[in-house]
Amino acid sequence: MKWIFSLTLALLLSQGYAQENANPFDVQVSVSPMEGRFQIQASYVVPIDICNAFSFITAYEGAKNIPGILESKVISRAGNKVRVYRVVEENVLFFPIEMKSVMEYTETPNRLLNFEQISGDTKFYKGSWRLTSDKVNTSFKYEAIVEPDSFIPSAVIEYFMKNSIRGRFELMAQRASQHKAVEKLACK
Repeated sequence: MKWIFSLTLALLLSQGYAQENANPFDVQVSVSPMEGRFQIQASYVVPIDICNAFSFITAYEGAKNIPGILESKVISRAGNKVRVYRVVEENVLFFPIEMKSVMEYTETPNRLLNFEQISGDTKFYKGSWRLTSDKVNTSFKYEAIVEPDSFIPSAVIEYFMKNSIRGRFELMAQRASQHKAVEKLACK
């Protein structure tokens, strides 16, 4: 059941579900199996400037406000590298499952956020967020490879991912559209 951890990390900024069939941010999502792993690609467009977009995807400790994330703490910061410790709890068939990880993020301000699980409850989790802007809108592009550490059949994991991930990215886009950087200094 550790595969849920992969989904939670991938969707760590989600805080609920968007209205069904509403797609005002041109949310696109695909999940593809790939030799025991899953490739996740998602994108959306939000009417905010690129600085606020980058601030949104790097609000590491703010993730504690997301249902299911019990703890999200920056444990080190050196230059453009940030390590974050997370404790996530998911309910699967009414049973709570707690999972832990240490993620390393590499920031390229206002353009790119690479991430990789250093330790945790998945075999492999690595990806990136890419941002592009046309001055009015910012495009968020997410790509990740996840290898669950689970006894659950791959087809079941794929079904869950394909049927739940879109709503989470739709909500993420909605939250991003409402985000304002806490410090204006962050937006140079």
